[in-house]
Amino acid sequence: MSLLIRGGEVVTGRGRQRADVWCAGETITQVAPDLPAPPDATVVDATGKLVLPGFIDPHVHAYLPLTTVTAKSNFANCTRAALLGGTTCLMDFAGAGREKDFDEAWAAWSAQADGQASCDYAFHLMVRRFDSELQRQLERLVARGLKSLKIYLAYKPALAIPDEDLLRILQFAAANGLVVMAHCENAELIPFLQQQLLAAGKTGPEWHEPSRPPMVEAEGVCKFLTFAAAAGAKAYVVHLSCAEALSMTDRFRDKLAQLNIETMIQYLTLDQSYAARPDFEGAKWVLSPPLRTKADQEALWQGLADGRIDTLGTDHCPFDFHDQKTMGRGDFTKIPNGIAGVEERMALAYTAGVVGGRITLERLVQVAAENPAKIFGLWGRKGGIAPGFDADLVVWDPAARRTISVQTQSLDTDYNPYEGFAVQGAPEVVTVRGAIMVRNGRFCGPTGKGRLLM
Repeated sequence: MSLLIRGGEVVTGRGRQRADVWCAGETITQVAPDLPAPPDATVVDATGKLVLPGFIDPHVHAYLPLTTVTAKSNFANCTRAALLGGTTCLMDFAGAGREKDFDEAWAAWSAQADGQASCDYAFHLMVRRFDSELQRQLERLVARGLKSLKIYLAYKPALAIPDEDLLRILQFAAANGLVVMAHCENAELIPFLQQQLLAAGKTGPEWHEPSRPPMVEAEGVCKFLTFAAAAGAKAYVVHLSCAEALSMTDRFRDKLAQLNIETMIQYLTLDQSYAARPDFEGAKWVLSPPLRTKADQEALWQGLADGRIDTLGTDHCPFDFHDQKTMGRGDFTKIPNGIAGVEERMALAYTAGVVGGRITLERLVQVAAENPAKIFGLWGRKGGIAPGFDADLVVWDPAARRTISVQTQSLDTDYNPYEGFAVQGAPEVVTVRGAIMVRNGRFCGPTGKGRLLM
């Protein structure tokens, strides 16, 4: 199997060049102008198009069974949507807090993904407690290639990790070179504020954000990074949403050997007014941390541009409005938290970021492809366009225009959180390890192509 992408403008985090990309088997073998095409090669004409590395989403919930509801997602539809949006590799979280141990969580997520994922994938391991038996299981997973852990400082008592276990897992991670990802919100303040608001009759979705204000997130960031610095661990703050939390991370940049910050496309393009829409419609945009102000949006764009924010993900976790989000009618704390985004991320980022003049295309490639690969141990295989890398490529049409709609999305959820957004730029051809999975904006690859990256 061989593939030649001819005549496009190849874009990496370091710059652009007019070049062809030659792929033999599953890897890129040559990047240079005017490469000859062997008789048996599949040739893709990329004239007038951009050739980008396959994008990586470091934070996705393709499968998430919660206590009272399961996200409207599975690996088949999530990875198909990802590919249609230009994402060729995603990272999910093995574990939802209900499994008895790490082995059970890993087996459950592996069973969900195996034979169903159409793009390559990796797992972060979710940790809510730590003891000697769990340590033995974790040591076996590390020996197999596990690179990262996820802990929660919120959602007490179901998910929030106790302080003693937090310190121990950070010490274990430091000793084994693991990245520790943290959901940073204060576990004590949130239920206090929630009950205070409910007692005052403030029950609608518009009160979700006041129950988790920026100070709650900033305090969580401070606690996590304080513990990580004490343990000497690699720290990764997930889904940072506001200027106050970003400023808190700045205080720790000289205290940690490795500190990485992630934000999400929703915090750059949506604001808290969506969750305040009347007649309970705002429930469609309830997620945690909540949507913030337009001023917070601009602070996050600046952080992406100046390098203080390293990665751009989605926290893709869709629910139907009817029958799922409506579980919280009359009590906003019962609204399932999360929205879709894996299909829309790159078109939104290209439109608002690159076309909008907030970041360069090269910087977009860094935060959505190169940096996730480097942070999570995939660089050399994923995230780049160079000989030896997997042939994960996106032929991007910068002139394409469309309006996002539930009517044209690939997911079967009953709404799209970005309904009516006009976007510019779209993937025309998408490959995974040299196989064309999307052509002319349509999924054409086999379900189950994806591999676990360990």
